[in-house]
Amino acid sequence: MRLLFGTGNQAKLSVVRSFEYRKATLEDMEELVRTRIIVLRAANKLSDDVDMSVVEKESYAYYKSALENGEHIAYLVYDNGTFIGAGGVSFYQVMPTYHNPTGKKAYIMNMYTAPEYRRQGIAIHTLDLLVKDAREQGVTQIALEATDMGRPVYEKYGFIKMEDEMELI
Repeated sequence: MRLLFGTGNQAKLSVVRSFEYRKATLEDMEELVRTRIIVLRAANKLSDDVDMSVVEKESYAYYKSALENGEHIAYLVYDNGTFIGAGGVSFYQVMPTYHNPTGKKAYIMNMYTAPEYRRQGIAIHTLDLLVKDAREQGVTQIALEATDMGRPVYEKYGFIKMEDEMELI
């Protein structure tokens, strides 16, 4: 399911515990790629024996380029130095439209919270940081794909289901 977050949506946030949310740099590529593989395995219900070497290699190349040129922002979340979560947003440009006169768009991806830390406000706080970064860059349309587990978090934030989008696979 793809969800869209446009202008005018409001979110109510609640963070129960204090964790460290840090914007990722090139020095964090190992953690970013490791998390990407975890997210893809979970979202696609893949076992650990499924070969992800090509995706891993291409993810390194993506992060290197996109972090350097600002096309991607990611946050890593820690609890006393232990990695517990992540999230990212990619930016892209399309032709301007009536509803999006700048043509700037963002796509939220790679949202992850370690199982033992779920339901503590980590995902929604990470999402809020990503949305604020997108808004600061003038983005008015933000989309994402939601798993069944993640959908309630995104809907609570204000994302809505997109009914008229199509995709060719």
